[in-house]
Amino acid sequence: MDINWELIHARLAETRMAIEHGSTLTREETRKVLRARARKFAHEPGDLKQAEESVELLEFKLAFENYGIELPFIQEVQPLGMLTPLPGTPPFVLGIINLRGQVFSVLDLKMFFELPEKGLSDLNKVVIIRHGKMAFGVLADVIIGVRTITAGEIQPSLPTLTGIREKYLKGVTREQMALLDAERLLSDESLIVNDT
Repeated sequence: MDINWELIHARLAETRMAIEHGSTLTREETRKVLRARARKFAHEPGDLKQAEESVELLEFKLAFENYGIELPFIQEVQPLGMLTPLPGTPPFVLGIINLRGQVFSVLDLKMFFELPEKGLSDLNKVVIIRHGKMAFGVLADVIIGVRTITAGEIQPSLPTLTGIREKYLKGVTREQMALLDAERLLSDESLIVNDT
């Protein structure tokens, strides 16, 4: 970048004159100058990239892996309470729970994704996810917390992932946290438990 020293010296001389002789600008002229400066500095330089869109998510553990679900799909997180088993359902449906008069089925994604099973403990939580009228609970081994990542941090799923798990992932972060596609989970007919 070339520096125009003549322009800088000229502006310094103008500033020195204005300080020595007092400002000759009227109040309105001063406002115009300040507005013009504000407009100039309000624009980002053209070579800077726009800030990337951020994604807020809830991070939790399934088996020994970290997973995340975007916050707009999360209704609430509750400790695993009284779980009522449902006979005749697929093995990944643990049962149903009653939360303040609403009944939710609870899915064990470890079983669904064929991950190593881990026994239930007092650390287990149920993450209620919702999209439109569809809602169900997802069993989480441990809740890590809420975090924000940029969309650029989400990389395509690992090439080593195949089968059912890859279908429900939006991608993986550099820290190997898998971002679940909650909308796809909630709209999948194979996960809907019918009463017939």
